[in-house]
Amino acid sequence: MPLEGLGAGIVLHPATVRYVAVRSDHDLTELSSRASRLRYLDGDGRVVHEGPCRFRFTSYRALYRALLDCFDRRRYHLGMRVEGFECDGDGVTVKVDGGRMERCDLLVCADGIHSSARRLLLPEVEPRYSGYVGWRGTVANASHRELLATLRDAITYFVMPSSHILAYPIPAPGSSSQDGESLTNWVWYRNVAAGSDLDELLTDREGKPHAVSLRPGLVQPRHVEALRGVAGERLPPVLGMVVGDTVDPFVQAVFDIEVPRMAFGRVCLIGDAAFALRPHAAAGTAKAAADAWALGEALQAAGGDVAAALEQWERRQLAVGRRVFQRTRDAGERSQFENTWPVGAPLPFGLYETGDSELP
Repeated sequence: MPLEGLGAGIVLHPATVRYVAVRSDHDLTELSSRASRLRYLDGDGRVVHEGPCRFRFTSYRALYRALLDCFDRRRYHLGMRVEGFECDGDGVTVKVDGGRMERCDLLVCADGIHSSARRLLLPEVEPRYSGYVGWRGTVANASHRELLATLRDAITYFVMPSSHILAYPIPAPGSSSQDGESLTNWVWYRNVAAGSDLDELLTDREGKPHAVSLRPGLVQPRHVEALRGVAGERLPPVLGMVVGDTVDPFVQAVFDIEVPRMAFGRVCLIGDAAFALRPHAAAGTAKAAADAWALGEALQAAGGDVAAALEQWERRQLAVGRRVFQRTRDAGERSQFENTWPVGAPLPFGLYETGDSELP
């Protein structure tokens, strides 16, 4: 089965949608919702800063489906786990479930923050917990008409000591921006101490511990009720209502991952397998897409010489990854620990530099 139910909202960057724009007939305006205003609220819900912006947002499901439509399904093998691989001068032998062996010229490991490939190639690189988590969820705007006055066509922020929350529109499942059906997607960053506090939060309703996140429906009810209680006490009324009315909020611990290398003979790491970025620059998906696009360009430029292509590609993408990694880390430290994120500050959204995520 194709992937479902992973993630929620995604800020679109030109790099994120380049493949869809070039290789498909999808209308990007139908895959996304637009925000033309950046708003900061105070604790009473009053707008204390407002300015223009040009951001587009989508959902994981919408973007994944659009990309999947571009790909030959006969070459996309679902439900197959890579168990190991061996690289030689002529190619890579990959072992998958059941002992099946596959041979390829290049192995691209895009297996995310939990990357088993990274553990094999760089066992010394471990995820570093940032000290906080992101609570996430969505509510349907159709059943919350009062939301529209404050949150319509905007990305909305509320900054408080050692925490902040943002909300923005995304298309509802099965709809487009042209239909007028949308969800309000929210993310609330809250500090949680490493150790027993984090372990308990990431233990699901069945008592099973998880390393990074809990999907909707898995968070223990007492944690959800505690979240709703704090939302009612600390958030502006409109955002408190958004959090309180979310049926199944879910939670993701925020980690830093930075690799010293991305290329290993005929094997490479891309996306979160190489650099796991804090979400504040809204660049994680864009970074993965940019890695893949740049890899294709490097292979073409090298005439299919995999080793030469990876050498050039790695140099460029390591530089991109290191810059955005530091920028997202700095943004998280300012907002969650230093309390130096001023109300009205421009958003740090962007891959190559702040501000390059805007789309018409």
